[in-house]
Amino acid sequence: MRLAVGGAAMEDINMMLNWNEYRGQLAAGVKQVGQLSPDTVRGYVELSSAGQKKDLLGAKMRELIALAVAVTARCDGCITVHSEAAIRRGASREEIAEALGVAVAVNAGAALVYATRVMDAVKEVPRQANAAESG
Repeated sequence: MRLAVGGAAMEDINMMLNWNEYRGQLAAGVKQVGQLSPDTVRGYVELSSAGQKKDLLGAKMRELIALAVAVTARCDGCITVHSEAAIRRGASREEIAEALGVAVAVNAGAALVYATRVMDAVKEVPRQANAAESG
């Protein structure tokens, strides 16, 4: 499977990314979007810097949260940008692993919650449909 990223093709989506190269491709892609739609990028920058104004959590904690969200959102771009930022702001591998453990647990919990929704939906299926499927 080939995946186009920022004009370059990655051979196999299952292969590990070259994160430094990808970070550069991503920056070039965002720059291109910014040239075509500067208000979009300006709005993103304003939104993403809003949490820094009060700085109650601190830069390192914000980056650890961002990494946990990046995993939950399955965003490779977020992973590469926030991994570098977390390290620059002093996060250790152990702290990153702990934040990612929270993301894993929350995702598992969300799946469990949605499993209960499936069971509710199954209860609502008309009995005639259940009988037709079984017979």
